[in-house]
Amino acid sequence: MYMHTSDQEQMELGFYGCSCNWGTHICGLYHTEEERDEIIYGFLHQGKMDGDRRLYVPNERSQDDFLAGYRTRFGEAETSEIENDDLFLMADAKSLYYPEGHFSPQAMDNSLNAFYQQSQAEGRRNIRATAEMTWALDAVPGVEQLMVYESRLNYFIPGKPWISICLYNLNKFDGLSIMNVLRTHPFAISHGIITENPYYQEPQEWLRINAPHFL
Repeated sequence: MYMHTSDQEQMELGFYGCSCNWGTHICGLYHTEEERDEIIYGFLHQGKMDGDRRLYVPNERSQDDFLAGYRTRFGEAETSEIENDDLFLMADAKSLYYPEGHFSPQAMDNSLNAFYQQSQAEGRRNIRATAEMTWALDAVPGVEQLMVYESRLNYFIPGKPWISICLYNLNKFDGLSIMNVLRTHPFAISHGIITENPYYQEPQEWLRINAPHFL
């Protein structure tokens, strides 16, 4: 299934037979580990085959558990390759989202810009990023501004060879939180289907209503 998500080059997502275009911000909504893993492993393995830079933030399991699952799905040789792959970065939530102990949308803007510039230093390189967002349920100072960051990603990602899938566990986030997730992601994956999200609000609209000082 192909979903036109931007005017950039078409790409294979790697799961459920889905494809879309680069420059896209997606929320992945799931109830089960099987749904989550179908997205994560497929997305990252397709990126490996395509030579994309990959960033993954596990939170519901350890990095070793992720590698064990990769080994089960793709074999020892493929797993050994990603363990030694300069294009694959697996980071814990704290080191990416709140390295100083406080979550800040502005700091995330700077961090992602630096990561993007470094990744393109030797020529264009497609980037796949995915994160398990359950870390945001912890009492992290500043985490109440998470949706500001999610909304502002819709300024950052379009026009770049970048695709982000932010993974939200429907068993752990409440309905109000998921509605805010939907308002800040133009596309959604649920039950194996990628769709244009009818609840999405453009960042200038969402920020004007909810966080005008971040416009």
